[in-house]
Amino acid sequence: MAGENQTSIFEFLLWGLSERPEQQRVLFLLFLWMYVVTVAGNLLIVLAIGTDTRLHTPMYFFLASLSCADILFTSTTVPKALVNIQTQSRSISYTACLVQLYFFLTFGDMDIFLLATMAYDRYVAICHPLHYKMVMSRRRCTLLVTACWILTSLVAMTHTFLIFRLSFCSKIIPDFFCDLGPLMKVSCSDTQVNELVLLFLGGAVILIPFMLILVSYIHIVSAILRVPSAQGRRKSFSTCGSHLAVVALFFGTVIRAYLCPSSSSSNSIEEDTAAAVMYTVVTPLLIYSLRNKDMKCALARFLRGKVFFSWGQ
Repeated sequence: MAGENQTSIFEFLLWGLSERPEQQRVLFLLFLWMYVVTVAGNLLIVLAIGTDTRLHTPMYFFLASLSCADILFTSTTVPKALVNIQTQSRSISYTACLVQLYFFLTFGDMDIFLLATMAYDRYVAICHPLHYKMVMSRRRCTLLVTACWILTSLVAMTHTFLIFRLSFCSKIIPDFFCDLGPLMKVSCSDTQVNELVLLFLGGAVILIPFMLILVSYIHIVSAILRVPSAQGRRKSFSTCGSHLAVVALFFGTVIRAYLCPSSSSSNSIEEDTAAAVMYTVVTPLLIYSLRNKDMKCALARFLRGKVFFSWGQ
C-alpha cells in the first residue's frame, strides 16, 4: 500500500497561519490566549456540572459532554500550531499527521452530533414537557452519547484509512493542521474515492444533524410563540439563543470548509484557513457562552467551594 512506504521516512510541512515573521508573535499570543480560555472555561463547566446535583439533568449532561469534546477537539490542533510558531518549525511526521487527522475528525464530528442531540433535548423539553423525564431518561442520554462516540470513531476511521492509501508528491500542507481537503490537494494519487466518500459520508454527517437541528428549532419556535406570557417566552428563548448562535457559526464554517469546493489559489487557501480557525478555535471558545442563570450560579458556587455532591444530599 502507498502509505506503508511513507510512514517512517516522510514528513509534511504545515503551511501555517501566516508567512509574515512580524505576525508570528501576535498569532502565538492570540492562539495561546484562546486555547487557555477555551480549555479553562470548558473545564470549569464540566467540573461545575459534575459537582452540583442540581445540574444533573439531560441538558447539562449534554453540555458537559460537549465541553469535554471541545477540550479534546481544540487540543488536537492548537498545541501543535503553537509549538510550530514558537520553534519556527513546520514539520509533522506522516504518522503524527494521520493520528491528528483521526482525532480531529472524531472530536469534530462529536461536536456536530452533540449539538444535534442538544437541539433534540430542547425540542422534547419545550414541545413535550410532560413526557420529558420519560423520553430523556438517564439511560437514554447515556446511550445517545455512547452512540455518538461510536459513530464518530467509525467515520474518522474510514476517512483516515482512505488517506492512508494515498501517495503524496508535495510535502507542504496548505493549512496549519492535517485535514482531509489539504491532504487530498497534495496527493499525487487518484483521490476520486476520497472525494466521493467525503461528499456523501461527510455530507451526511454534517447535513443530517443540521437538518434535525433546523426541524427541532422550527417546532421549538412555534411552541414558544404560543406561550401566553412574555416572561415565559423570554425564558424559553434564553435557553436556546446561545445554542443557536454556536450552531450557526460552527455549521456555517464547516459547510464552507467541507462541502463547498475551493480552488488552489492563495486567496482560496487563506479563506479555507480562516474557516478552519473559526470552527477549530473560535467555536469551542464560544461553548463557554452556553451558560444560563443556573449554570452561572453553579460556576460561582464551584469557584467559592460551595458545591453539592450527590452523596451530600
